[in-house]
Amino acid sequence: MRFDRFRAIVGSMFTPDGEGGIAEHYDGLDVRLAGPLVLAYIGDAYFHLFVRTRLLSFEQSQVHVLSDFAAQIVSAVWQAKAYHAIEDRLTERERAIFRRGRNAKSHAPRRASVAEYHASTGFEALLGTLFLEKDMERLDEIAEWAFQAIAHGMMQEIAGKRERRQRGRRQEKL
Repeated sequence: MRFDRFRAIVGSMFTPDGEGGIAEHYDGLDVRLAGPLVLAYIGDAYFHLFVRTRLLSFEQSQVHVLSDFAAQIVSAVWQAKAYHAIEDRLTERERAIFRRGRNAKSHAPRRASVAEYHASTGFEALLGTLFLEKDMERLDEIAEWAFQAIAHGMMQEIAGKRERRQRGRRQEKL
């Protein structure tokens, strides 16, 4: 971000409150009125933290490996796959929150298809909603289901690549 843009944002967000502090623009957040991209913003942060914490069950010393692996897990591609794997476990209300997030107008990154990006935005909006509603039990349950779905998907992908490689070697011998 350019310095001028940064300065403008800081100047518009952080204004003195007259008592030596910083004036807040809003008094709380009504989750029902929050935009789907705001909900996805919070859900993305939550899922990043959840995944990083969860990965500590497997590795605790190689931080660079943890960081790279966490980034792959929280990618739009894997979040979309996770959502579709757990969708049937969700309530109708949760699916409606997902659809609202999925349908939000946004731009897909280069590493994911438009459909994957929108699905991941919907998934993040669901997590963000549950976080802001302080429904931590359900939030952790859904995040764990998603983590497990991603882990299984990654294991299947590796096994498939290994099998194709072995098949190729057998073909070369013939």
